Amino acid sequence: MKSGDIVLIRFPQADLQVGKLRPALIIAVAPGRHSDLLIALITSRIYQAVPEFDQIIDPSDSDYAAAGLKARSVVRLARLASVESSVINARLGHVSSKRLQQIRKQLIDWLQK
Repeated sequence: MKSGDIVLIRFPQADLQVGKLRPALIIAVAPGRHSDLLIALITSRIYQAVPEFDQIIDPSDSDYAAAGLKARSVVRLARLASVESSVINARLGHVSSKRLQQIRKQLIDWLQK
């Protein structure tokens, strides 16, 4: 697993209960001997997208086919989790390096506020 991969995982709910199997974007792999991943939830519920914050992956985007998603989706940047790579169920695809850079910049800008 590497940054930019879209994976399938039981994404933890905000109350730390086990969630449903959902796609997630690997934003970063933690340094060190542990294989922890920083991931962001992906959902097809576009109405949940926060304008000018979340990232929408649209079928017209050049990296849509490579992403392995079945429908127009939104990367929810405020729905982050740190998980061990062993909990990943499958790799679906990946986003472009340009999109990953945009997402990281969006997160950095948010955290610096």
